[in-house]
Amino acid sequence: MTISLQAAEQIGNVTVFGFGFGLVFVGLICIIAICSIVGSICKAFIKEEKKPAQVPATAPAAAPADNGIANKGEFVAAVSAALAEELGTDVTGIRILSIKKL
Repeated sequence: MTISLQAAEQIGNVTVFGFGFGLVFVGLICIIAICSIVGSICKAFIKEEKKPAQVPATAPAAAPADNGIANKGEFVAAVSAALAEELGTDVTGIRILSIKKL
């Protein structure tokens, strides 16, 4: 279907805006509807098994004195090397006084 130039000039700007605006919202509503339908279908096919809550038999262990860092020397060396690289200095110029777990 073709439209003549004279007929195209008779279509107003408000009409074009209205059709465009309406088409966008109709498209968005269709996308929302499709997502809702697919979501409900997925929920129908996927059934989650509820597990009963288990109570731990033992009390949690106390935190180690070194704040949970297994190899503290290696960790300090790695942090020192990373800081030295970022600052552009030598590792011997960096002194880490304390490390606290956040």
